[in-house]
Amino acid sequence: MPRATTNTSAVDWTDAPCPVARTLDLIGDRWSMLVIRDAMDGVRAFTEFQRRTGIARNILTDRLRKLTAYGLLAQRTAPSGRRQEYVLTDAGRDLFPVVLTLRQWGERHAFEPGEPHSTLLDQHGSRVPDLAPTGADGTPLTCETTHVRKVDEQPAAPDQRPGDAG
Repeated sequence: MPRATTNTSAVDWTDAPCPVARTLDLIGDRWSMLVIRDAMDGVRAFTEFQRRTGIARNILTDRLRKLTAYGLLAQRTAPSGRRQEYVLTDAGRDLFPVVLTLRQWGERHAFEPGEPHSTLLDQHGSRVPDLAPTGADGTPLTCETTHVRKVDEQPAAPDQRPGDAG
């Protein structure tokens, strides 16, 4: 499968070997994520992105250009044939769990108890259940039960975590 980006050589990576840092370099600003969110909600037209987000035209133009260059959106002729529209690519649709996790974190931590907010529903009208990452054996994963193997780090022995004396 090809990389999500079509031109990563022009990106000034914050921390090149880190997937989190690279992802944030590509989509980590507020406007990019709101454009992706709205594209997931079916928005296609420039004017509709602008209306829903309140973003300035020049900033929206820049974000749409970058998201298209990075391979997250594709531009195509609208069915009317009179304007261009933006649609998610496979790489853009792959951001759904990211947007869902941000939404669910926001529901838990960005609102006061009882404060109204939008709710994501499945195709049957039920609230989407919380995402909970699990390991290969089905046990819940947390920051305490995982670790990152750095590019220059040798794999740890099965019974030794990186950083353990040994």
